[in-house]
Amino acid sequence: MGKVKRERTASENEADLSKVESSSYKDLVQFISPIASPLAGKKLAKRLYKCTRKAQKEKMLRKGVREVQKFIRKGESGIVVIAGDTNPIDVICHMPLVCEEKNIPYCYTPSKEDLGAACGSKRPTCMVMIKEHSDYKDIYDEIKDGISSLPLPVA
Repeated sequence: MGKVKRERTASENEADLSKVESSSYKDLVQFISPIASPLAGKKLAKRLYKCTRKAQKEKMLRKGVREVQKFIRKGESGIVVIAGDTNPIDVICHMPLVCEEKNIPYCYTPSKEDLGAACGSKRPTCMVMIKEHSDYKDIYDEIKDGISSLPLPVA
């Protein structure tokens, strides 16, 4: 019975993800905070969500500000994805600095609802860290190159 329930929730999460992603990228960008730089473009954001889903299946994902911050300080590395529409801004404003100190690539996506849905959760998520794994190494490397090509924020 437990297996049937897990399968049902997985299909519900996919339905929620398609519902959330139906929002236009231009509409979502209107609600981002002023510090959300570098912001992932539409194609890069889709790749980030796809990689997040694959990382969740492999259990190579850290979700939430506290968990990501804790593991960055412990020395883990990966790609940090931050939701650009997080409110209040004080929740995440220190994380780009922490990532830069540890030389960890990071970028913003326009919606925390999309980020939460990509994690397989019904709740919005402010931040995730995608750790490297052999099953999705190719898309992980593409994302890393895409983030490095984004313009850095001006201080």
